[in-house]
Amino acid sequence: MKRFLPFIIIAAVLVVAGLLAWMLVRSGRPATEPTQTGLDVIPPAGARGASPPHTRGDASATVTLEEFGDFQCPPCGGLHPELKKLEAEFGSRLRVIFRERPLMQVHKHALAAARAAEAAGLQGRFWEMHDKLFETQKEWSELPEARTVFAGYAGALGLDVERFNRDVDGPGVETRIFLDGARAHALGVEGTPTVFLNNREVPFDVLKEPDGLRAAINTALSGKGP
Repeated sequence: MKRFLPFIIIAAVLVVAGLLAWMLVRSGRPATEPTQTGLDVIPPAGARGASPPHTRGDASATVTLEEFGDFQCPPCGGLHPELKKLEAEFGSRLRVIFRERPLMQVHKHALAAARAAEAAGLQGRFWEMHDKLFETQKEWSELPEARTVFAGYAGALGLDVERFNRDVDGPGVETRIFLDGARAHALGVEGTPTVFLNNREVPFDVLKEPDGLRAAINTALSGKGP
């Protein structure tokens, strides 16, 4: 019996560890499972995303649009100019938040682009880099290496390029991308772009319609949800 005692103890420890891991996973799930029907989604306290978030627009806006995006994602690139139009159209009634969701398994430069945007953000120029990456998406997406191009964008935007190159691989950038990823996971976000209006998911089919997002924003402004 004594010969088997160490193995019994190890097995017991593994069982306890497994139970604790299961409990942690359970506690990290959202209170309401997100669906494509636009149900309210309340993330757990530990999945609020990077703070402060990257926002554009009035903090007191009636509608907050939160986008989970990938700079190399073609549909995200297509949504970008439409969002710019909607921001101008709705003015102070609309606030936009961008969350990093680089799909690294699909887009080889997605993570590098997210890092570039966040590194620019550390110098107060996130949105300028955000816009530049989307506007030039087709130019850098097929390149074998894009980091040099992103550093060139940093220089053109007037950033300290030496600091930018350090920050790209630094812990501050890494943490922000990780936290946005944790929020995406908690909300069940898989593809991009995924858009929420006042914490309610907008079905992807609506985003594909010519005036779908505009109509969803108008509905949210009316207080009836997307």
